[in-house]
Amino acid sequence: MKIKWVIFAVLVVFLILVMNPGSKAVNTREVDNVRKKAVLDNSDLKIIDDFLAKAIQELVRERDFTAIAQKRTVILSRQSTQGQYAQQFSESARKYIAQGFLDAKKLPRQERITGVTINLLILVDGLKDLELADQAVPMLKNENMVIRYWAVHSLTNPGIITQLNTPANSNQASVFAAKFTEILDTSTPEITALIARFAAGVKIPQAEQLLCRIADIRIKRYADWTVKYELYDSAILKFLSSKIPLASQSAGSTSPTSATSKAVARCFAQLYSYVIQRYVKGADILNNTQKSHLVSVLADIEEKCIGTLLKPQMTIRRALGANSMPAILAEHDRLLGSATVSGQLPQTLKFDYSTNNGPKLTAPIPLPDPPAKK
Repeated sequence: MKIKWVIFAVLVVFLILVMNPGSKAVNTREVDNVRKKAVLDNSDLKIIDDFLAKAIQELVRERDFTAIAQKRTVILSRQSTQGQYAQQFSESARKYIAQGFLDAKKLPRQERITGVTINLLILVDGLKDLELADQAVPMLKNENMVIRYWAVHSLTNPGIITQLNTPANSNQASVFAAKFTEILDTSTPEITALIARFAAGVKIPQAEQLLCRIADIRIKRYADWTVKYELYDSAILKFLSSKIPLASQSAGSTSPTSATSKAVARCFAQLYSYVIQRYVKGADILNNTQKSHLVSVLADIEEKCIGTLLKPQMTIRRALGANSMPAILAEHDRLLGSATVSGQLPQTLKFDYSTNNGPKLTAPIPLPDPPAKK
């Protein structure tokens, strides 16, 4: 999923505030020679350590936006898979990035502190080294949403998820899941989408619970009409759908029956229902951007998720094209259920909308009416 342009724009603003052209590039000749060696001695390891000490120090001191990006590239391009080199590179990166964060706190102006912190987190993100996770974890609760975004990004990028999906790192994945759960209520939709990507990618029991927690938060915000940037729900719904076992239903297949499978399916159906209901009930109060986002989610999920969980269909897309609210609601009831009849999705995936052993509910919870215009 594309990073929302606002994140990049805010980052640029922070960095432009501290621009100051003219910087000296770190010498890479010696470390490049070391990278070519098959076996390293102590002097070679010192060259790696010295390179990272100087390169990260320069990154912290740099104020020019273009030069900052170039210095990150210089560091990232000197990584290697050679055992001795990789180990020393990781150890030195961890040491000097930690020092960089400490140095940032001593800077006189808040915009410089913020800019350096973000740059170091982007470097951590680019290195994709699980050994650097302890540099980002303390930033997860930062009140600055740009800092928090890059902290989360550095712990949820595909390279990190691949490492977390090894038996040796499963406990670390569980720790991250717990940390992410703590910040969901206070995070922006962009950050929530990154956490959803993490939950969809990691192979731990807590993944489905985390996804459902994300869905529950979005559902609550739909219910009180405070939800923002509905377009992100397309990704969240796809991630939920990916966690529903036996997604491609066929004759003779066994539908998911476990409690976890039913919970994921229920979260998917309720969130999708609220997207549909918001579009219909909000016709007179939503702006054109909100309506456009909702239309994109409705059509995308019908094609990518409903078409996989059930069978390919275009009923909602056609109803949207005709701007027929009755047709959209009729398809909502057919797919998801009504007060009197269970929908096709609950029937196929064998779940209902009841929770905590309450009475069986055949329909999603109705979306409350929008607040009256002032």
